Amino acid sequence: MAETPDLALLERLRKVLDDQPVTETELRALIEQTDGLVRTLGAHLAGSERRISELNEHEDSSLTEIATELQRVEELRPRFEEASSLLADLEPRARELRTSWLLGKAEESRSR
Repeated sequence: MAETPDLALLERLRKVLDDQPVTETELRALIEQTDGLVRTLGAHLAGSERRISELNEHEDSSLTEIATELQRVEELRPRFEEASSLLADLEPRARELRTSWLLGKAEESRSR
């Protein structure tokens, strides 16, 4: 199975959360990209859930259409939940890294 951009992003987040070194610029980009992914996946989920409700309201809806939307929800939800969780875990990690960088800069200034 080919790795999609969102799966590659989630893998990179896992590595950063496991203390792989990261620059502040990369950290900001990861936060922005993950936030975008969470929003996108959330919108797709909401759309599919809305479509399922619409299909359920119409007697002439085909089971194939409903099954397709249900399958889409089942595929999207785990990625949405993981991305949301990793983003939530990344926020404190970002604060830790920023504090560390600031302390390092302060130490450099004192030692001059």
